[in-house]
Amino acid sequence: MCQIKNETNINLKSTFKIIELNNNKIRKVIVRNTLGLHARPAAMIAKITRNAESNVWIIDGNNRADASSVIDILTINGKKGKTLILEVDSQNDIQLLDTLADCFQSGFGEDTNE
Repeated sequence: MCQIKNETNINLKSTFKIIELNNNKIRKVIVRNTLGLHARPAAMIAKITRNAESNVWIIDGNNRADASSVIDILTINGKKGKTLILEVDSQNDIQLLDTLADCFQSGFGEDTNE
């Protein structure tokens, strides 16, 4: 295996391992419901994430919202068709992350016009 070190003496092999582990804690989702992330889906997300052991995030580019806060969620540009990233800080919350991804996939039980 390659043991190349960058200028800051961080072993790149280790860095790639960390990135690989973090990918398990991220899900890419698409907003499918016609009205996007309005108050009802935001409340559903916040309710689900209250059971998390760690922080749960919704990420839109450089914007990062606390998924346990309805107000934070509503600041995200969550219109229909938008791709967002869901992220948890702990491996213990992977099942919760999958539940959230399923909610996005189902359009939160709302009209998706598909």
